[in-house]
Amino acid sequence: MLQLVLTILIYLIMVIPVGSYLYHIAAGKHTFADPVLNRVDDVIYKISGIDPHKKMDWKKYALALLGTNAVMILLGYMILRIQSIPIFNPNGVGAMEESLSFNTIISFMTNTNLQHYSGESGLSYLSQMLVITFMMFVSAASGYAACVAFIRGLAGKSKNNVGNFYSDLVRIITRVLLPFSIIGGLLLVWQGVPQNFSGNVIVDTIEGAKQIIAQGPVAALEIIKHLGTNGGGFIGANSATPIENPTILTNLIELYSMMLLPGACVITFGKMVRDRKCEAQAGSTAFTVRSGVDSRSFTARFFGREGRTIFAAMSILFVIGLGICFWAESQGNPALAEAGLSQSMGSMEGKEVRFGVAQSAMFTTTTTSFTTGTVNNMHDTLTPLGGMIPLLHMMLNVVFGGKGVGLMNMIMYAILAVFICGLMIGRTPEYLGKKIEGREMKLTALCIIIHPFLILAFSALAVGTQAGLEGITNPGFHGLSQVLYEFSSSAANNGSGFEGLADNTIFWNITTGLAMFFGRYLSIVIQLAIAGSFMKKKFVNDSVGSLHTDTATFPIILVVVVYIFAALTFFPVLALGPIAEHLTLWA
Repeated sequence: MLQLVLTILIYLIMVIPVGSYLYHIAAGKHTFADPVLNRVDDVIYKISGIDPHKKMDWKKYALALLGTNAVMILLGYMILRIQSIPIFNPNGVGAMEESLSFNTIISFMTNTNLQHYSGESGLSYLSQMLVITFMMFVSAASGYAACVAFIRGLAGKSKNNVGNFYSDLVRIITRVLLPFSIIGGLLLVWQGVPQNFSGNVIVDTIEGAKQIIAQGPVAALEIIKHLGTNGGGFIGANSATPIENPTILTNLIELYSMMLLPGACVITFGKMVRDRKCEAQAGSTAFTVRSGVDSRSFTARFFGREGRTIFAAMSILFVIGLGICFWAESQGNPALAEAGLSQSMGSMEGKEVRFGVAQSAMFTTTTTSFTTGTVNNMHDTLTPLGGMIPLLHMMLNVVFGGKGVGLMNMIMYAILAVFICGLMIGRTPEYLGKKIEGREMKLTALCIIIHPFLILAFSALAVGTQAGLEGITNPGFHGLSQVLYEFSSSAANNGSGFEGLADNTIFWNITTGLAMFFGRYLSIVIQLAIAGSFMKKKFVNDSVGSLHTDTATFPIILVVVVYIFAALTFFPVLALGPIAEHLTLWA
C-alpha cells in the first residue's frame, strides 16, 4: 500500500509543472525552448507549405486532422505490405498479410496499438521505425491537438477559431513528444533497454534448449509508446519482458510517462478556462462570474477551478479502481489455497516477481485508465475482479484517458451532469458560463452512446457468428470476458488484451479495425462540433440559481453520473462475465 501511495504522490508533484508547460504551448505563450524550436518549426512549415497562422473553425480543423491521418494510413499500409525488402530487416521478416496490415495500420494511426502479431517476429526494423514508432508520434500528437482545439472552443475567446491543426501537430511533437522521448529514451538505455540494429541472438539455455533474444531499436519505441499513451510493444510480451522493462526504475519511468500528459491536459483545460473567466470579468461589468484565481487555494492556483473539479473526479475513479484491483490480486486464488499452496504474495500468476502484486495492479489500472495498452503483467491471468477493473475503465473511457481523450469524454459527462441537475432545479443548464441547449445535448448524447454501442454490438456479433466463436479459446464466463475486453480495448483506443483469443483472423482483424476507427474519429468530430457550438454562444450572468461546477460537491456528482451510466449500460454483460466468474471461483 505504501508503494501505491508514494507512486501517486510523486506523480502529483510531477504533473503540475508539465501541465503548466503544456498550457503555455496550447495558449501560444512563450516557453524557454522557443528560440531554438521556433526555427525548427519554421523549417517544417516551409517544407510542408503550411501557414501556421491560418485560422480554422472546427470543421476545417476536423477535416485537416482526418485528411492528414488518411494519407499516413495509406503510406503505412504500403510499407507493411512490402516490409520483406532487405532494408533494416536482418531477421528476414516477410510481408504482412492484407487483413492484418489493415488492422495494424488502423490500430497505430488511431493510437490504439492493438497487436494481433508479435513485434519481434512480425515486423522488420524498417516497419518498427517508419510505421510503428512514427505513428506513435503522429497519432498521439493528433489526439492532443484535437484536445487543445476542444479546450479553446470551450474557453470561447473566439467565435470561429479553434487554432491551426498543422501548427498544433508540429508544436506538440517538437516541444513535447520529441524532447521528452529523447530524455526518457536515454534513461531506458542507461537501465539496459536495447537500442541497436543487430539481428536477434540465439542462445543455449541451462536446460539445453535454444532461445531467441530479441534485439533492435527497442528504447526509441518504448518511450514514445508510453509518453504518447500508445502501448504497442516491440516484443509480443510488451513491458512484461525484461528486454522492454528490465528494472523497477524503468517500470516507474514507463508508468509516469503514460500518466503525465493526460493529467497535464486537465491542468491546461483549467488554466485556459480560468484565463477566459478573468478576461471576461476584467473586460465587462455586465458579465459577472467568480474569478478563477484564488491565491489562498493551492489546487485552484495550479489546476484552475474547473480543472481541479475534473482532475478530482478522475482521481476518485482511478483510486477506487486501483484499490479494488490491488485487493482482488492480493486475495490470491481459492483453488490454489484449497490445494494447500501458499499465496502470501497474492495471485502471482502472469506477474513478474520483481514487480509483485502492488506494481502490477498499479500498472494494470494505469494503462487502462490512461488508455495506453502497455502491460507489465498478463491481464488474462488476473483474478476475475482484478481483471474487471481494467475492463470497466476502458468501458468508462473517462479516467484520465490517453492523448487528451479522457478529458474530452469527461467534459461530455460534465455537460450531462449539469443538464440533469438543471432539470432537477427547474433552471436552464449552464456550463462554463454558457447555456446548454438542444444541439449540445443531442451531440453529447450521441458522443456518449457511440462507445458502448461499438463494444456491445461487435461483442454480440462475435458471440453470435461462427467466425467470432472460432476465436474464443476459453469456454464459459471467461470467454465472454475476453471478447468484451477485446472490443472495449479497441473502442477505447487502448490496445491491451486478454490474450486467450485466437484473434489473428479475418473476422477479428476487420471487426476490431472498424471498432478502433469509429471509436477514434466519430468521437473527435462530434466533440469538436460541440466545442464549435459553445464558441458561438454568449456568456450568461452568474446568479444565485446557477449550478457552480467548481465546488467540492460537483466531482462527486460527476462520479455518480459516470457510474450510473456505466451500470445501466454495462452491468448485464459484466454480470455474465467477470462477476459470474468471480462468484463461481469463490463459491
